[in-house]
Amino acid sequence: MFAELLCSAVALVLYVNTLGADFCYDDSRAIKTNQDLLPETPWTNIFYDDFWGTLLTHSGSHKSYRPLCTLSFRLNHAVGGLEPWGYHLVNVALHGAVTGLFTSLARLLLGGGLWSLLAGLLFASHPIHTEAVAGVVGRADEGATLFFLLSLLCYMRHCQLRGHAGPVRLVAWFLGSLVCAACSMLWKELGVTVLAVSALYDVCVFHKLKLRQVVMLVYKRKNVDLLLNVFLLAAWGVVLLAGRFYWMGNKPPNFSNSDNPAADSPSLLTRMLTFSYLPAANFWLLLCPDMLSFDWSMDALPLIRRIADWRNVYTAAFYLGLFFLAWFSLWTDQTVKGKETNGKAHHYTNGRNGNSNGHSYQYNNHEHTNNSHTDFHINNNTQNGTKKHYESRTPLPTSENVVVFSIGLLAIPFLPATNLFFYVGFVIAERVLYIPSMGFCLLVAVGMRSLYVRLRRRSFRTMLVYCSATVVLLFSVKTVLRNKDWQNEEMLYKSGIYVNPAKAWGNLGNVLKSQGEMEEAEQAYRNALYYRSNMADMLYNLGLLLQESNKFSEALHYYKLAIGSRPTLASAYLNTGIILMNQGRLDESKRTFLTCADIPDENLKDPHAHKSSVTSCLYNLGKLLHEQGHQEEALAVFKEAIQKMPRQFAPQSLYNMMGEAYIRLNKLTDAEHWYRESLRAKPDHIPAHLTYGNSWL
Repeated sequence: MFAELLCSAVALVLYVNTLGADFCYDDSRAIKTNQDLLPETPWTNIFYDDFWGTLLTHSGSHKSYRPLCTLSFRLNHAVGGLEPWGYHLVNVALHGAVTGLFTSLARLLLGGGLWSLLAGLLFASHPIHTEAVAGVVGRADEGATLFFLLSLLCYMRHCQLRGHAGPVRLVAWFLGSLVCAACSMLWKELGVTVLAVSALYDVCVFHKLKLRQVVMLVYKRKNVDLLLNVFLLAAWGVVLLAGRFYWMGNKPPNFSNSDNPAADSPSLLTRMLTFSYLPAANFWLLLCPDMLSFDWSMDALPLIRRIADWRNVYTAAFYLGLFFLAWFSLWTDQTVKGKETNGKAHHYTNGRNGNSNGHSYQYNNHEHTNNSHTDFHINNNTQNGTKKHYESRTPLPTSENVVVFSIGLLAIPFLPATNLFFYVGFVIAERVLYIPSMGFCLLVAVGMRSLYVRLRRRSFRTMLVYCSATVVLLFSVKTVLRNKDWQNEEMLYKSGIYVNPAKAWGNLGNVLKSQGEMEEAEQAYRNALYYRSNMADMLYNLGLLLQESNKFSEALHYYKLAIGSRPTLASAYLNTGIILMNQGRLDESKRTFLTCADIPDENLKDPHAHKSSVTSCLYNLGKLLHEQGHQEEALAVFKEAIQKMPRQFAPQSLYNMMGEAYIRLNKLTDAEHWYRESLRAKPDHIPAHLTYGNSWL
C-alpha cells in the first residue's frame, strides 16, 4: 500500500500547477460551447449525442460516444459553471487514482519491491500524460483507464480465486470485470480492449501457456474452463461493439483529409509505409517524450512515399525488436529453475511440473517461496495458538510472462488507433497513449529487474538504481515544464509551432485577435497560410479580421478562397453577403444568401455552427427583402429561418423582424405576437421595445 500511496502522491504533486490553467484547444468545443452541459438541456441528451454535443446519428458526427465523461463535465458545470479550476481538479484527482491502481497491478505482477515502485513512478511522471491530464477533454482517457484497471483487477482476482472460492464469489468478480469494461468503453472507446487484455492475462500469465500450447489448447479442447472464460470475454466484447455501432447509426465517422492525410492518399504504398511508421513514432514518444505537441495533424508527420525514406529504418527496427521480444517470451522454456522476483533468483523445489499439456500449473497448497512481498497468504498459519485457513498464495509470474502481458497491454489498446481496421481522425494523439503507456512502464520495470539480476557487482546494481531514479526525475521535470504550456492557449499554440506550424499559427491568430492584437493576429494567419495555403478556416479567419478592419475588398478575396477550399463553409457566404449588401450590390448579395441557405449540414463537423450561419443568412436575406418592400417574401424567408435555427441561436432579432413585417402588412395581432416572442427570448432587447411601442402609436 505504501508504493500505491507514494506514486499517487507524486502524480498529484506533478500536476498541481495545472489547477490554475484555463480551458485549452478542444476544451472549448467539448465544454464551453457544448449544449449538453447546460441545465436547460435534458440530461438524457448526453446518451444520444457524441462527445462534442452533436446528435450521434448525424452524418457529420464525430461518432465519439463518451456519455460518462460528458456526464462528469455536466456535474462540473452544475457545481462551478465554466470555472476551469474545478475541471482541472477532477482531472488531477483521476490521474492520482489511476496511478494508484496501476501500481497495484504492477505489484501483483512484479512483487512489492523496488520494481513495482519504479513502474508506478514512471506512470505518474511520464510526460506523455500531460495532454490527458492538463487538457480537460483528456478526462475521457483517464476515466476509461480507471475502469480499465478496475476491470482487469477484478478479472485477475477471479482467476486467483479459482479452486479456492465458491461459484458465487467467482461469478461476482467476473461480472464486476464485465461491468467495469462496459463503463470503460462508455468513458472512451478504447476501454473495450480490456477484455482482450484480460484474456491475455488468463492465457499467458495465469496459465503460463506458450504459443504452441495455446494452439494445442484450442485444437484438442483442453482446459474447458479457460476456453469458456475467453469465449465469454469475447462474446461480451462483441455485444458491446455491436451495441456501440448500432447506437451511432451503423455508419463510421467521416474525417477531413487534413486530420489524417495518409488515409486520403491514393497510393497504397504511401498508406502502407506511413501507417506502418506511426506505431514506431508513437513508441518513440513513449521512449523519449522530448518533442510534444497539442496537434499532430496535417503535415506534422510528412507522408512516407518512397521505400528509400530513412524513416523506414526506424519502422523495421521497431517491428523487429517487438517481434524478437515477443518470440523470446512466447517460446522460451519456462521450466528453468531460476526466477526473477524483486531482483533475486528464487528456486522452487516442490517438484511441480510445467504445463506441457495445455493445462495450468498445479501448485502445492503448502508451498513456500522466498518472496516476502507476495500479496496472498500462506494456506496454513498459526496465530495465538489457533490455526487459520487462508487462500493459497500465488507465485509471481516470470519475467517472460510479464513481458508478454506488457506487450499486450501496450499494443492491444493501441490497435484501434493504427488505421488497421478503420481510418481514424488523427495522425498522432498523445492522450491516446495514456492506456498503452501502462504496458510501456511495465516493460521498462521488468527489463530493469532482469538486468539487475544479471549484474554481479554491487556497484553496477547501485548504478542501475540511480539510472532508474534519474529517468523518473527527468520525466518529472519535463512534465512540470510541459504543464506550463497548457496554462493557456497562447502558450500552448506557441509551443506547437515547431511540430505543426500551420495549425499552431492559425490557432495563435485566433488568440491574438481575441486579445485585440490585430496586426499580430493578421501576421499569424498569414504565417499559417504560408505553410498550408488551402486551410478554409484560416482563409475565413483572415477575411473576418480584414472585414473588421474595414478592408472589404481584401476580405471578399479571402472569403472567396475559403469557399473555394470548402464550398460548405456557410459563415463565409454569410459575411460575403453582408459585405455585398453594405456595398449596394443587392442582387449579388441575394444570390449569396440563397446559395448559403441551400447548403445541407450533412458530413459537417459542427452542424450547430453551420445551422447558425444558415439562419443568419436567411435573416439577412429577409431583412433585405423587407427593406425593399417585399413583405410576403420576407415573411416566407423568416419562417424558413425559424424552422432551420438551432437550439443555441439567439432568435430575438429574427422575431422582431417578423413583427415589423407584419406591421407593414397591417396584421397587428400577428405583429404583437412576434414582438412578445422577441421580448420573451431577450427581455432587454431594445429594438423590440421600440418597434412594439411604435406599433401602438
